[in-house]
Amino acid sequence: MSGRIRSYAEFWPYYLGEHRRPATRALHLFGTAVGIVLLVVAGITGDWRWLPASVIGAYAFAWTAHATIEHNRPATFSYPAWSLISDLRMLGLFVIGRLGPELEKYGARR
Repeated sequence: MSGRIRSYAEFWPYYLGEHRRPATRALHLFGTAVGIVLLVVAGITGDWRWLPASVIGAYAFAWTAHATIEHNRPATFSYPAWSLISDLRMLGLFVIGRLGPELEKYGARR
């Protein structure tokens, strides 16, 4: 994508395009789920040392996927908030069985 993305409506199709390969999405989804579980553990136990573990757990899988499978730069570096929102959105769409149609809608299925 050339130029700066100015709205989330522009970012979402870009995000999906950066996650075209199923293995990339699988590692992302797994990492996001790990991050959420560790965040819940922090809340339940009151041990806030789990917070950095939740971030590391989530992004280790995602960044590994970008480096080894998708061969692109994670959007997190340029658009951290929109990237986090999109990670959660992608997981939510996957859980409710709507990720496939969303990928089709934006031509992001490989």
